[in-house]
Amino acid sequence: MKFDFTEISGILKQEISQYKSKLDVSKVGRVVELADGIARIYGLDDAMVGEVLQFENDVFGEVFNLEEDSVGVVIYGEYTKVKEGSDVRATGKLMSVAIGDELLGRVLNPLCEPIDGGPPVQTTARRFIESEAPGIAQRQPVKLPLQTGLKSIDSMIPIGRGQRELIIGDRKTGKTAIALDAIINQKGQDVICTYVGIGQRASAIAEVVETLKKYDAMAYTVVIAASAADSAAMQYIAPYAGCALAEYFMYEKHRDTLCVYDDLSKHAIAYRQLSLLLRRPPGREAYPGDIFYLHSRLLERSAKLSDKLGGGSLTALPIVETLEGQISAYIPTNVISITDGQIYLLRELFHAGVRPAIDVGVSVSRVGGNAQVPAMKKVAAKLRLDLAAFRELQNFARLGTELDPASQAQLDRGSRMVELLKQPQFSPMSVGEQVVTIYIGSVGLLDDIPVNAVGDFATKFLRHIAKEQPQYVDEINKTKAFSDELAEKIAAAIKQFKPQIAQISPAS
Repeated sequence: MKFDFTEISGILKQEISQYKSKLDVSKVGRVVELADGIARIYGLDDAMVGEVLQFENDVFGEVFNLEEDSVGVVIYGEYTKVKEGSDVRATGKLMSVAIGDELLGRVLNPLCEPIDGGPPVQTTARRFIESEAPGIAQRQPVKLPLQTGLKSIDSMIPIGRGQRELIIGDRKTGKTAIALDAIINQKGQDVICTYVGIGQRASAIAEVVETLKKYDAMAYTVVIAASAADSAAMQYIAPYAGCALAEYFMYEKHRDTLCVYDDLSKHAIAYRQLSLLLRRPPGREAYPGDIFYLHSRLLERSAKLSDKLGGGSLTALPIVETLEGQISAYIPTNVISITDGQIYLLRELFHAGVRPAIDVGVSVSRVGGNAQVPAMKKVAAKLRLDLAAFRELQNFARLGTELDPASQAQLDRGSRMVELLKQPQFSPMSVGEQVVTIYIGSVGLLDDIPVNAVGDFATKFLRHIAKEQPQYVDEINKTKAFSDELAEKIAAAIKQFKPQIAQISPAS
C-alpha cells in the first residue's frame, strides 16, 4: 500500500495551525524587585508604556519605565499582595476605569470601585484614564457662567463653564470650602460634579461627603477618595480617573460638569515619590522633568465643546496649597501658567474674619466678564479695581497719614463693601440676591449704616424684599438683566426699609 506523504503533511500542518489558534498565548514576566508599590519585572520584552499588567491575587499595575533588561511598574490597589518571584501577565490594554450614571452619589477609590459600603456598581462601560484634550476646532468660547453662589467670586472673579480656575492659598484658609460651596450651588443647575480628594486625611474626605449629603448635593456628585493612607500610585491616578468620569458625562451625555482636584500639590508630591523610586532623574526640588506635563495634560482636557460635539463642558477647579504665601514656588507657578486664572486666599484676611479671604489684587479670571450675566456685569464692573485700590489706601492710612475727604470717602465705601462681600460657608446666594446686595453697596445706599452693621442690614433687607417684593429678585434671576427702572425701585425700597430697623448696632 502506497502512502501519499504530501497529503498527510498537509493535514498535519492544518491541525497544528488550528491547535495554535486555540491556545491562550499570553506574555508572562516575573517580579524581581519590590519597593513601596513599585515593581521591577523581568521578561516582558514587548511591554508598552501605559500598558496594564495583571499580577497574582487580582492586583493590577501600569508600565511606567522601559529599561534595558527590565520594566518599571506602578502597582495600583493592595501592593502588599504582590510578592517577589510571582508571575505577571501582560494584558495589551491601556489603563481604564468604570464609568456610568450608576456612579452618581457614590464614594469611589481611584480605580472607580465603591468604598462607601454600598452595593457593587453594575456597569460594564469603561473609559481610558488618559485621553487627548479637544483641539481648537472642537471647542467654543467660554461664555456661560458657572455660578458659585459666592458674591465675591461671581462678581469679581467669574468662572465660566469650561474654564480652569485655580484656588490657591496656605493651609486652613478656606480653599476646600469655596469648592464645596460651588458644588452645593449647582443644585438644580443641571451640572454633574466630581470631587477628587488627593492626599487628604480620610476623616477630612469623610467630612466632605457628609457635608454634600447634608445639602443634598450627592445626588449629582461623585467623590473619588485617595487619602494620605493610600499609596502614592493611587494618589497619582486619582485626578485622571475623576477627569475620565467627568468626560463621560461631557462627551456622551452632553452635560455640563465640574471637577474639583483637591489638591494638586499633594498629587505632585506623590508623583515625585513614584519617580524617585523608579530612579527617574530628579530636577528642581527633586521633581522629575515632566512635572509640568503631569498637570497640563490633566487640565487641558477641560473645555466647552462645540455644538457639533454636543456642547457639553468640563470646568476644573484645581486646588494648590502654598507655604507661607509663596505663590512663586515651583508647583504653584506651574499650575498658575496652565489655568485661566486664580483665586488667591490670604491667611491675614482669613484671620481678620474676611470669609472668603480673597486677595482681589492677585486673584484674576482670564475669562472675565464673558462669563457673567449682564446684570452682574452692570453692577460689578468696577468692583474689583475699587477694592484693590481700597486695600492700597488702607495700607497707606495705617501709617497715620491724614487723608483728604475724597480718600476718606473711598476708604469708608471700601470698608462697607468688604463687610458686604463677607459670606458664611454653605449659604450660596442666587444671582438676583447677589446683584441687589452689590448694587446697594456700590451706589452708596449703605453709606449711612455703621460699618459693623452693614452685613446684618443687607441680610435683613434681602429677607424683607423676599417677603414684600419677591418680584425684584425673581426678575433678575429670570431675565439676567438689571434695568434702571428696577434699580430705582430697589433704591426706593431700601429708603422705606431703613426706618423699620428699630436698632442698629453702634459704630465701633
